[in-house]
Amino acid sequence: MVVYVVMAIIAYAIGSINFSVILSEKLAGFDIRQKGSGNAGTTNVLRILGKKVALITLICDILKGVISILIAIILGNIANGSDKELLLQIAGIAVVLGHTFPIFFQFKGGKGVATSLGILLMSNWKIGLICLVFGLVLIALTRMVSLGSCGAAVLFPVLTLFINDSYTVLTGNKQGSTYFVYSIILAIIVLYNHRNNIKRLLDGTENKLSFKNK
Repeated sequence: MVVYVVMAIIAYAIGSINFSVILSEKLAGFDIRQKGSGNAGTTNVLRILGKKVALITLICDILKGVISILIAIILGNIANGSDKELLLQIAGIAVVLGHTFPIFFQFKGGKGVATSLGILLMSNWKIGLICLVFGLVLIALTRMVSLGSCGAAVLFPVLTLFINDSYTVLTGNKQGSTYFVYSIILAIIVLYNHRNNIKRLLDGTENKLSFKNK
């Protein structure tokens, strides 16, 4: 039991390191949450601070997911008798919650998409790549980051029902459906964080991404 609590705390703390806020304050002298959409995420950084800072933010947020899953794998190998799949899933959920509700930044963070991508790629590279390509295609076709993000979030649980290979951690005779509840929770978090975007999508008023140089 202790190892699961420790994993949750570590992953949540990692998720709570919000690079968009840190970079905006260091490089531009303001909190990114006070500009644009008010969101502490890559898309808002792109609109306000440009491509270079947005790319750094994106990479750092993805790495939060990657590092959390790596720690879960290491702990699973060290802690005898622990459920390795559960450890990985706790790490994934906790790091996204940390990114969304960061204890270091007044519990006001980002939407968890980039961090979720890191988690997906580390949990199952095949599912991660499929979700990534699907999301990018939607974004390219519509220029709406929110639509691509929500589409990929919904696709994740569906894929766990059909893909049983390429999981980083899948012990014994377990199937990929072991990750179904985990994927549902992550999808709900991402969709909840996009609730205002979803409303604008339904109203036809969602903002579109501009690829003009900053």
